[in-house]
Amino acid sequence: MTSAPLAALAETFAKCRDLDAPLNDRLMAYSSAVRQHIPAYADAVDRLVTRLAQSGAGASAPQPGEQMPPFVLPDETGRLTSLDSLLHDGPVAITFHRGHWCPWCPWCRISGRALAQVHNEIVNIGGRVAAIMPERQKFAAAFKREAGSPFPVFTDIDNGYALALNLAIWIGPDLAQLLSSFGRILPDYQGNDSWMLPIPATFVVGRDGRVVARFVDPDFRRRMSVEQLVAALRGAR
Repeated sequence: MTSAPLAALAETFAKCRDLDAPLNDRLMAYSSAVRQHIPAYADAVDRLVTRLAQSGAGASAPQPGEQMPPFVLPDETGRLTSLDSLLHDGPVAITFHRGHWCPWCPWCRISGRALAQVHNEIVNIGGRVAAIMPERQKFAAAFKREAGSPFPVFTDIDNGYALALNLAIWIGPDLAQLLSSFGRILPDYQGNDSWMLPIPATFVVGRDGRVVARFVDPDFRRRMSVEQLVAALRGAR
């Protein structure tokens, strides 16, 4: 790939990240830019999303009213933290992210920045946010730093927790080959050769450990809106 598309996408990313607009409007704007500058990638993503939708990917993840499965995961500093400890003081929004691995496909980083921007509001209503991604510690730390995130970023190596929630998906040979041709090798970031990613889902969990609200969409270009997340945390109190 030439430097021109990369430069154009880097500029679009900066604009979308800082845009004063709803999160999904920012994500849609970036998706349009990717389709313009890297159409082969956009087409491959479309095929992946169609395959996942046809197979019902993510449909069996925890539903509202169900107990959220527990976890103990290391954060970006290596400190082990449990879901129970996060819920001790109030409800938690658990957000799954694909990772820090791709600088010209940063939907997760745009989402992370949007959550960081409303962190004070979340704290004021007694809520918390916990991000989970399947990358090694140094990349989790980079994700947190670049998003300006005050919330923890947990490392789910081998997608163990995502698999427990039926959220882990194989990206398939088309995307694997395309990303490799762009020099984006997931095993370098994840520490395994699985080429698997989590569906970027969000679960708002009450202090009793039950799911209050959820957003699960195989199309990673869409996320739970910030307004919905904050409202669900407020309601969970």
